[in-house]
Amino acid sequence: MPHSVRHVRKRRSVTAWWWCTTTACQAVASHAMLEGKRVAVVVPAHNEEKLIGETIRGIPQFVDRIYVVDDRSTDGTVAAVRALADPRVELIEHERNLGVGGAIITGYERARDDRVEVTAVMAADAQMDPGDLEMLAGAVARGEVDYAKANRLFTGQAWEVIPRYRYLGNAVLSLLTKIASGYWHVADSQAGYTAISLRYLELLDLDRIYQRYGFPNDLLVHLNVWNARVRDYPSRPIYGVGERSGIRLRRVIPTISWLLLKGFFWRMREKYVIRDFHPLVFFYFLGILATLLGLGLGIAELVLRILGNDITPATIVLVALLLISGSQFTLYAMWFDMESNRDLGGRGRRRTDQMS
Repeated sequence: MPHSVRHVRKRRSVTAWWWCTTTACQAVASHAMLEGKRVAVVVPAHNEEKLIGETIRGIPQFVDRIYVVDDRSTDGTVAAVRALADPRVELIEHERNLGVGGAIITGYERARDDRVEVTAVMAADAQMDPGDLEMLAGAVARGEVDYAKANRLFTGQAWEVIPRYRYLGNAVLSLLTKIASGYWHVADSQAGYTAISLRYLELLDLDRIYQRYGFPNDLLVHLNVWNARVRDYPSRPIYGVGERSGIRLRRVIPTISWLLLKGFFWRMREKYVIRDFHPLVFFYFLGILATLLGLGLGIAELVLRILGNDITPATIVLVALLLISGSQFTLYAMWFDMESNRDLGGRGRRRTDQMS
C-alpha cells in the first residue's frame, strides 16, 4: 500500500487535510511552472459532488497546487475530492459555511503562506474553461497585470448562452462595480475566473473583503486602493453541464448594491483623502449634494402642487439648476476618476487585441 501523509490545520474555522503518496509527493516537489512561476488554483466548493471531479481533472499540468476549499458541504463533495488521485490536490474543510468569498480567502491565505507566485480561482461546477487558465495565469506570471479576470461578455455567445436574468443582473452589477471600484475598463464583474499575484495577496487585508457572493466586486474596490493593474480577458461561457445555481437576483442585487455603495465611499476616503488627495472628492460631494437637494425640493414641490398649492417659476428654475449642476459635478468626478485610473489596465496585449 502506498505511504500517505495527513496534515491537519485549524485557522479561521478551517480544517485542512493534505494527503499524497510518496511518489506523488516527489512529483509535487518538482514544482510545475508557468513562465518560470509557480501557479496554484483555488477551487471553492459547496455541494458539488457531481462536478468537482470533472473540474479538477481538467486543470492543466502546469498548475503546481490545487487548493479545494469545501465550504461545509452536506453532500459527497469531500469524499469525491478524496477519491481523486491527483497529487497536487490539498483539501481544506471549513467547520462552518463562510460563503464563496470566505472559501476563496481561505485558499488565498494558503497560497500566500506557500509563497505561490500566481493564484487562480476556478469554480467547482465545471463552468470555467480550463483552456483559458494559461491566458489568465500567464498574464500575471509575465507581470503584465496584477489581477487578471475572465470576461464572458467579449464573445458573441454570451447573450445566447447565459440565462437572460443572470445576464441582465450581471450588466447592472457591472455598471455599479465600475463606479465603486474605479476600474472603468472592466466588465462582467461577477466572473469568478481570476488570477492574482503573490504581491497583492500580501498587500491586501483579506479579512476585510466581503465573504459572500459579492466577493469579486469588493475585491476590485480593495485592489484599486492599492493601484493594482487589472485587465479583462475573453473567456468562453459554459452553461448546461449540470450546474445548480442558488443565486436569487431579487436578494443579491440589493445586497451587492449596498455593498458597492459602502465600498465606493470607503475607496474615496482611502485613496483620495487618506493616502493621497484628489479634488474629485469635492466634485463627487457637490454632485451628490446638489442632486439630493434638487430631488428633495422637486418632490416636495410636486406634493404641494398635488395638494393645490401654486409653484413659482423661481422654484422650478432652482430645482432644474440643482439637478443640472449635480449631474455635471458627478460626471466631472467620474471623468477625473477615469483619468486617475487609466494606467491600471496593465501592459501587454489581450487575445482580442491580437486578433484585430
